[in-house]
Amino acid sequence: MKPSIHRWIPLAAMIVASASCDSGKKADEAAAKEESEAATNRIEIPATVRSNLGITFAKVERRQVADTLRVPGSFELKPLAKHEYRLLLPGHVRFEIDQFAKVKPGMLLYRFQSPKWLELQSRIDQAVAGYEQVKLKHEALDVRLEALAKADFKRADLETEASVLHAELSGHKAELDAALTTATNIINAHGGPKENAVNPDDLLAPVQIDGRSVPRYRSIGWIDAKAIEPGIVESLAITDGSFVDETTLVLTTIDPTQVRFRALGLQSDLAKFGRAPAARIVPHQSGGGNLNDSVPADLTLGLDADPGQRTIPLYANPLEQRPWSRPGVSAFLEVVTASTGGPVLAIPRSAVVIDGITHVFFKRDPMNPNKAIRVEADLGLDDGRWVEVKSDLGPNDEVVLQGAYELKLASAQSGTSQKGGHFHADGAYHEKH
Repeated sequence: MKPSIHRWIPLAAMIVASASCDSGKKADEAAAKEESEAATNRIEIPATVRSNLGITFAKVERRQVADTLRVPGSFELKPLAKHEYRLLLPGHVRFEIDQFAKVKPGMLLYRFQSPKWLELQSRIDQAVAGYEQVKLKHEALDVRLEALAKADFKRADLETEASVLHAELSGHKAELDAALTTATNIINAHGGPKENAVNPDDLLAPVQIDGRSVPRYRSIGWIDAKAIEPGIVESLAITDGSFVDETTLVLTTIDPTQVRFRALGLQSDLAKFGRAPAARIVPHQSGGGNLNDSVPADLTLGLDADPGQRTIPLYANPLEQRPWSRPGVSAFLEVVTASTGGPVLAIPRSAVVIDGITHVFFKRDPMNPNKAIRVEADLGLDDGRWVEVKSDLGPNDEVVLQGAYELKLASAQSGTSQKGGHFHADGAYHEKH
């Protein structure tokens, strides 16, 4: 029996040794597998790669994210933002300002010279001369009648003549007033703000020209057209120096600050628009613009809906000015319909990309800034710019903003996550084997 026992001892030792080797080998394989799986969601992004691919990062923020309706639209001028300048008389026009120039009330825009104005000046001359002539006759007759009255002598014929002269004087005065009023209206219509307006008596006031005194209306050869409203010269409607008829459009100014935002909302969302607690206008997120940039606005529903398209116009009056709030610039109108009620961890919406049926974002590895971690997003409310992330994210983390799409392409192939990899400096991606 002893010899058989001795034969089994070496065999048992070999079995134990073999089992020990197998368990060690399996442990190594498990560790390698675990390490491989841990690396599948990481991509190497050294500085050269970040520079070549234009990769940028955004910090995670604690924000109050609201669920919003996001409607595209564009800015347009308000109806009262445009002002037209026209002639009241036909004449030659000389511009004193160019297109796109900024204007202020009272600034000279153009001058014009009109043959009708010369006729009006002659009409005033005749009215003044006739009035002065009849006035002198009337005054002389009044003196004569007063002297006869003191002598207790009455002349019926002289009293009749005085009545005729009085009526004639009133007629000349009315004609003079009418001519002066016409001239005043022409000057004031082109003369800028109302506080600079002239009155008929001002036109009769004497002024000095070449050492001689003349009435003011006689000193005006070219009529000055001045700005009434602040703004920018949008267009010059005629050629400089041209002769144009009365009521002709000469130039147009606009006030670029008088804008509103117009969008088309769906009629199915009419109830949401009606009870919206807040609205804001946000620009397109391109060119590295500020993600937080927005303009609060007052929302007004349009009067007429479109039954065919089933839309309704939305008008938002911006409460602040931005460089991008210009006529014709497209943007988005965001109307708040729900809120998280408190601050949550959120990342920019543009940092989230779709991979197949999964939303993913790329978090910068806190242990190695030259690596990005692919994370399947557990998202919450979305306001169109920021989105709530419910897990796998800390308040001090950073996410890839620009370049997220390139990382998505690098980390996914035919809808399947790759087994890790790295970028070369030229932007080429190589999978780990």
